[in-house]
Amino acid sequence: MHAPAPGAGEVPEDPFALHNSASAVVDDHGRIVGWSERAQEHLGYPPEEVLGRLAWEFLFDARDREAVRDAAAACERDRGWSGLLPVLHRSGRRVELGFRARAVIRAGAAREWFLVAAPAGEVLQWETDRSVLDGLFRRSPIGLSVHAPDLSILRINRALARFTQLPAAEIRSRGIGDFLIGPDVETIETRLRRVLETGAPLIFTEQPCRLRSDPSHERVVSVSAFRMEDPVGGILGVTQLVEDVTDRYRARRRLALLNRASARIGTTLDLGRTTRELADVAVPDLADAVSVDLLESVARGDESAEETTGPVRRMAVHSVTAEALEVMYPAGEVFHFDPRTPQARCLAEQQPILEPVLRSSPGWYFQDPERTRRAYGLRAHSLIVVPLTARGLLLGLLSLWRAERPEPFEEDDLTLAEEFAARAALCMDNARRYTQQHQAALTLQRSLLPQALPEHSAVEVAHLYLPADPATGVGGDWFDVIPLSGARVALVVGDVVGHGLHAAATMGRLRTAVHTLASLDYAPDEVLSHLDDLVNRLADEQEPAEGRSRGQQIVGATCLYAVYDPTSRRCTLARAGHLPPAVVTSDGTVSLPDLPEGPPLGLGGLPFESAELELAEGSLLALYTDGLVEARGLDLDEGLERLREALSRPGRSLPETCADVQSALLPDHPPDDVALLLARTRVLAPEQVASWELAAEPAAAGRARHLTETTLTGWGLEELAFTAELVVSELVTNAYRYGGGSPLTLRLVRDRSLICEVSDSSSTAPHLRRARTTDEGGRGLFLVAQLTERWGTRYTRDGKTVWTEFPLAAPAEGHSAATADLAWNG
Repeated sequence: MHAPAPGAGEVPEDPFALHNSASAVVDDHGRIVGWSERAQEHLGYPPEEVLGRLAWEFLFDARDREAVRDAAAACERDRGWSGLLPVLHRSGRRVELGFRARAVIRAGAAREWFLVAAPAGEVLQWETDRSVLDGLFRRSPIGLSVHAPDLSILRINRALARFTQLPAAEIRSRGIGDFLIGPDVETIETRLRRVLETGAPLIFTEQPCRLRSDPSHERVVSVSAFRMEDPVGGILGVTQLVEDVTDRYRARRRLALLNRASARIGTTLDLGRTTRELADVAVPDLADAVSVDLLESVARGDESAEETTGPVRRMAVHSVTAEALEVMYPAGEVFHFDPRTPQARCLAEQQPILEPVLRSSPGWYFQDPERTRRAYGLRAHSLIVVPLTARGLLLGLLSLWRAERPEPFEEDDLTLAEEFAARAALCMDNARRYTQQHQAALTLQRSLLPQALPEHSAVEVAHLYLPADPATGVGGDWFDVIPLSGARVALVVGDVVGHGLHAAATMGRLRTAVHTLASLDYAPDEVLSHLDDLVNRLADEQEPAEGRSRGQQIVGATCLYAVYDPTSRRCTLARAGHLPPAVVTSDGTVSLPDLPEGPPLGLGGLPFESAELELAEGSLLALYTDGLVEARGLDLDEGLERLREALSRPGRSLPETCADVQSALLPDHPPDDVALLLARTRVLAPEQVASWELAAEPAAAGRARHLTETTLTGWGLEELAFTAELVVSELVTNAYRYGGGSPLTLRLVRDRSLICEVSDSSSTAPHLRRARTTDEGGRGLFLVAQLTERWGTRYTRDGKTVWTEFPLAAPAEGHSAATADLAWNG
């Protein structure tokens, strides 16, 4: 049988080779007069069944006769033919074969046809491989060279001949060193020998190289190589593929340098450090030596002077060699540039200067002839000078030299130097002009906005804050998460009219007021009423500053205040001229609840109303300011629709949701302050809450102590039971005595702390007082204050609730004894 088709990566044999192909001889009449063993293997006919018969009568199907006649005509015309024809196997099936036919002249002018055939698939594969091999040497844009085991060149393709600028015929039998410079030759030959020795291929390895025909220009090539072996494993040599990637390498290097400059320049607002960062970035990727000089007025932190001739202060120097640093002016030195130097021209014209060959432009010699001679001795040969300008102001200049690298600076190098010099100049100007203001703003921001939102059992929160004025870093918007009694939490978002420091100062006063009102456990509508009064007073206090119109004053604000209770899953909200929150269910459904709008803060005299929502566990509550939905110039409905879309994708973390909202709604520099507060609701499990209604009778205190002791034991809080019983007993006794005779409610909540609450229908406020030694009572609330971490009172429409909190951490040594002592003395 014929040899199997080669596998992937194998080189197929010539299918028409005599040892592998079927052959036959046909006379001039089409009669078969010769038949090989391979022919019998391919078609199943033994010689005795075919010799002497006309081939077209039994080897070809009737429908293929036309193709056979065409092939025969081509043979007659061209004295030979090659192509594909279907042939009938002895079994009757059709077999596709590739044919080569050649005329054979016998004695007496008789003519016969010698046919060679092979399976069509093998023929097509072989022709394809041959075409590929021909393309590699004739048409491939990638260089190809074939080397003997001693690395002498056996053959190169046309692309490599163009690269070396030598005819292909002249390179054969020569070595790599005949057209490349020494160090590059050693690198390439070392790698090729490693391929020959190990058989491990070399893949896309980049390396520099210089041609002997053009030694001043460095090229970068990508080299791949593999070992050549004969069928029995003998080493024939090595083949390498060479691609000139100089342009791609330089573009990648420029991009990497710009990225590095962006990351490393301007990391601080220190002017000296910024100049040093600029010098460090440029060496050695762009230049061998660099200096950064600033106008003396700029170095002092003043505005750039109109006089651009100097003096200048050397801010930073950097070089690949210590000798070059000895030639250059040191950092800190103040001097003038000679008017004939490229640096002086750069300052005067505020234009970059490229001096590819320094010796052809001797102007820089006049600055310091001795230093110039020493620089020439260090092979300094090329110079770029770039002005450092930002916002139309000249700050100084950047000078770059080449000495170690033989290639001179080119226009691409000048463009690159201008790009990262422009970035550096902007950073320098920021450092000079805004350091003091920025530091003051950061201090103000730290004092006005929460730096870290508190962790709370009721909600998981995340936030986004972007001021309209990035220079100051603060604005009039604010947000807050305020823990309340009873495991509840207050969520606040507000917006003061205006931007910048004045709005931020007013915002800070309002935020402080909100914290105070929240600590008093006012309802949301009452909180807004008190804030309304405060904004009115602030507006009355504010007088127009000198040179500022009244229209620039802070005259109003909006606010949304929400209180969420994780035990009841109810959220009570009130808003003062603010946009409604977005509520997102766990499946991504977004709604904007229809809440009573309420007037903006500062109008005065108008009422505020609260509304209550019941939120399922895992609901997402989004509170935001109008700067979020109106940032891209959209109308309100369009902005809210985009917000819906950004919030409607479930399964994301809160920081991811913040990022998605920012990407969908905000430009790089929002025109208005933006605050976004996201809160995902949690629910306290039923087993964490215990509540009882107690009759207002003398036995209520005893029943409350028993219920407390039993519940805390079940929760594993036995160490708190004695203290909690004392506190609960005092609260229930007070409620019985002063609560008006209505039933009492005792509630225990196990959260981050133990919460004990006693509610009654009375609105009488309990007061802490210090009893005299002769008094028989009056020590109850004093005892409560001593035994608890926090306590307080909140009022409802039906009365009041007195609450206490106990920390769940292990009690300090001696705490139990102190508790017993207080109980005995009480």
